[in-house]
Amino acid sequence: MTLNYSPKNNPRVIVIQKLYGKYFNKDEKLTFPKHRFKKFIKDVVNGTIERNEIIVDEMSIHLNKDLNLKKLDKVFQVIIKSAIFEFLYKPKTPSKIIINEYLKASNFFIDDGQTKYLNALLDKISKKLRNLNG
Repeated sequence: MTLNYSPKNNPRVIVIQKLYGKYFNKDEKLTFPKHRFKKFIKDVVNGTIERNEIIVDEMSIHLNKDLNLKKLDKVFQVIIKSAIFEFLYKPKTPSKIIINEYLKASNFFIDDGQTKYLNALLDKISKKLRNLNG
């Protein structure tokens, strides 16, 4: 079953695009278009940027055995950072939903093989950060 799923409707696609732009072009001015999830998008984008240090620490604690962060694809880094932000700071959103939404969003940026890998990483991170609460 294929849903007519436009990237413009997926708030996490917008989160990834905004963060990617900001991380790799520091001078980019963040603007947020009208969207029914505008507040959520702003929260995640700004929160991920503001807490980048904490998030990078979490990434190195939980992922250092699995991958070299510096060699990780930039889109991959952005997806993982924003997901970690949500695991830490959006406790009302179940881990499964966060993971599924980022996997759906990642389809616009990375290929299927990488999506499976991303799924495994996000699952592992969510369990460590949420201690099985999600």
